[in-house]
Amino acid sequence: MNSVRPAWLAAALLTIVCGCAKPAANPTPSGASSPGVSPSATSVKRFVFITNGDDPFWDACNAGLVEGAKRSGLAEKGLRAVMDKGNGTAQGQIERLRQLASQADVAAVAISVIQAENAAIVEEMKNLAAKGVKVITVDGDVNRATFRDARPYYIGTDNIIGGRLLGSAAKAILAARGKTSGSYVQFAGFTDNDNARARMNGFKEAIGDAFKEADRMSDEMDLARARDNVRTALVNHPELVALVGIWAYNAPAIAEVVEERQARDRITTITFDAQAVAIERMAAGQIDAMVVQNPFEMGIQTVRLLLAMHQGDEATIKEMFPNAGQPDGDIYTTGLRLIIPDTDPLVKPADVPGTGHETMPLSGFRDWLATYGLSSS
Repeated sequence: MNSVRPAWLAAALLTIVCGCAKPAANPTPSGASSPGVSPSATSVKRFVFITNGDDPFWDACNAGLVEGAKRSGLAEKGLRAVMDKGNGTAQGQIERLRQLASQADVAAVAISVIQAENAAIVEEMKNLAAKGVKVITVDGDVNRATFRDARPYYIGTDNIIGGRLLGSAAKAILAARGKTSGSYVQFAGFTDNDNARARMNGFKEAIGDAFKEADRMSDEMDLARARDNVRTALVNHPELVALVGIWAYNAPAIAEVVEERQARDRITTITFDAQAVAIERMAAGQIDAMVVQNPFEMGIQTVRLLLAMHQGDEATIKEMFPNAGQPDGDIYTTGLRLIIPDTDPLVKPADVPGTGHETMPLSGFRDWLATYGLSSS
């Protein structure tokens, strides 16, 4: 009897545990519709979006991924789109790409390349592609002259045009303030990043030779250093008439330090992107103009393209890239906005000719953000 009792007790306990336990709920994938519709977790494949760092800009892009997943019915197709925020280093991207290459549920990868010239990132992108994983770039591209074969397509901003738009706006604002010459400094996370370099070059081209580029300062995505760079620029270049923020967090850093140093009366502040803090700074009269991308649309179109590549949907790919095979035929642009203050803006639509952008007052831009529940772009 004593020898049987342990076995009997174990069986009873097992029955109780199995009868009382509830199955663990699987987390709902990005863009999944409703419980019971999506395939089992073991069969779900992932589209992974690797960012170049952690910034509110990517929250808007992630909202686009979720919206794109809903529009495309990813869950019903056994797919989900997930964002993987990077740590702001090239090594971090390299390691993450290597990890994804060993994971069988990865169907496609979109990456915002942090360094356009980094051959190791390119190598890992190619390794993924060799395993059958679809790979594209979004927002930050490789150096297209050297590494175009690392990805078939790029989605994002035409950054040269974006830089020209900001440069034209700066020139008009400075002219309205009676400035026909002077110097400026441009700030970015990495000056060798593809989108940063293109924006800075476009800005320099559009503002003209009368204004001298005194420096290009990188901060390696360190927010304290971003502010210190602005302080250094104001000290080292007393002839400055403008400060140019190239990455999203540079805008509030510039506005904060210009206010701190009481230099607003002599400094024109023009920036890329619209963090929530930057929007408030413009409303307070501390930023003159912002060229704003559309990360929400980047997210939507990323899902659309990766799904088409995954399914071999050549019609959709052709629709997105009608000029494939031609120079720049592998680029899908998501549009630009020039955001100006509601009251007495110093730049008008006529000052920034060209196509592919719209000029929008700050209040109108805020209304657009509210439509999608966004606080930044």
